Amino acid sequence: MNFIARGAFAAVLTVSAPAIADTLKISTYLPPNHALNVELDAWGKELAEKSMGELTVQIYPAGQLGPVNRQYEMVREGVVDVSVVLHSATPGRFPLTELAGLPLSYPSGGESSEVTSRRLTELADTYLKDEHEGTKILWMAVTPPLKFHFTKVDPTSLAAFKGLRIRYAGKVFQNIIEKLDASPLPVSPGETSDALSKGIIDAATFPFEATQSFGLGPTLKYSLSNGIASATFAVVMNQQRFDALSPKLQKLIADTTGPDRATHFGHSWNEHETAGKTYLESNGVKIVALPETEASKMKDLMKPLINDAISAVAAKGKPAQAFYDAYVK
Repeated sequence: MNFIARGAFAAVLTVSAPAIADTLKISTYLPPNHALNVELDAWGKELAEKSMGELTVQIYPAGQLGPVNRQYEMVREGVVDVSVVLHSATPGRFPLTELAGLPLSYPSGGESSEVTSRRLTELADTYLKDEHEGTKILWMAVTPPLKFHFTKVDPTSLAAFKGLRIRYAGKVFQNIIEKLDASPLPVSPGETSDALSKGIIDAATFPFEATQSFGLGPTLKYSLSNGIASATFAVVMNQQRFDALSPKLQKLIADTTGPDRATHFGHSWNEHETAGKTYLESNGVKIVALPETEASKMKDLMKPLINDAISAVAAKGKPAQAFYDAYVK
């Protein structure tokens, strides 16, 4: 084969050879059937399809690579490429972000995850990048409002909360529970079912959908339909890992994440919330609501918590009021 022919043959091989696949290692502490893992799986399939197999994902759910309070450190340090961060799992690290989870605090467009997740993602670049140092925020996620779920007590009166031991996650929920004259106990999501069945705790705070993910139905008797506050999450990628990708793959990630992804995910999460409620009812759990007078008392109890939280974050030199006002606008 002459020099020209060999060169042409090599060129053909170069053009036709498939790109080497690059796989993003994704860590979550959530069970495989959780709405966030379902969304991450869908995102991974989209990346694989649009990159023609050049970029894929491998999801490690249920804390296989580390517990909930290590997810941010793992992705920032490059132990994993992408992780799901529950902000309340590391109290004090994300004070500004956590203002989006204050009681009864939602955008004017509504309290559904579709609305709240998009709004928080829209504000992330302006307000929240510094709190997620070393990572690229792919999208933010806000749960449907968390509800109280009980093993024995009918919670249609706020007086019923007095003295109960209630599982919580994060300072906001600790403060809410204390305002209701109950005792907050920090129990990990995966241990909640066992703690309820053994009587270690009397109640827990979760969205409806999470009660199904963590199998709480058989241990519960009542669920309060009134939402009290939301938990916030961030799906983040190690910044150096992102920067090392080709411009083409960087653009693909940017195009498939952001506010639109948050909206899509929020819609899916709302569907899971409806399914979670059905799951509880199928397990004989009675869904009840606070009477109007009790709901009004709840609002009055929560107002000081909102004001105090904003003031505390502002005292750290952060734009707390501006962020809160932008979020609930």
